[in-house]
Amino acid sequence: MTSKSFLFNREPLWLENRQGLRHKLPDNVQSWAYESGSLTRRLRSFYGDAVAVKILLQRWHKPFLSERRLLKLSERQYSLIREVLLYANDKPLVLARTIIPAATIKATQNNLSHLGNRPLGEIIFSYPKLERMAMDVTLIKPFAWTQSVLAETAIDQPVWGRRTVYAIAHKQMLVSEFFLPDVLDI
Repeated sequence: MTSKSFLFNREPLWLENRQGLRHKLPDNVQSWAYESGSLTRRLRSFYGDAVAVKILLQRWHKPFLSERRLLKLSERQYSLIREVLLYANDKPLVLARTIIPAATIKATQNNLSHLGNRPLGEIIFSYPKLERMAMDVTLIKPFAWTQSVLAETAIDQPVWGRRTVYAIAHKQMLVSEFFLPDVLDI
């Protein structure tokens, strides 16, 4: 069986975004975790056209259990899973994992299944009726990442992340983003 993730040895443990949680996060993490616009746009405002995407994994597979529950998918339902690294000037900035169910791909006329090296944020934030439904946060210790990710990014400290349920035309998708140390300095 092929892996569900290039990023993780096991599924991260997520904390629901409840009142007061924001203030428990470091200020630089709050700034990124609660960014309401496109992270890609924010990165480009700092790095310009140097921001690029490296696809680490893109395949149809069953999402992790918590992802299926959040998106209300059955255990048998496959989704398009896409994991990428956003970087600029050889600096790894953001790791991202996206779960796109078939119904969401259909609702977007397959636009989300043929992204190539384009950042997802550039596409989904162009939809006028994009809805943000829910958000969770996590803190991931270095041992939770795969050796491949550690080699790619040199992560040597805990990494904060957020996952957001978005809906386009009432069809949901899940976007998880992990803020690497270099991005927190911006």
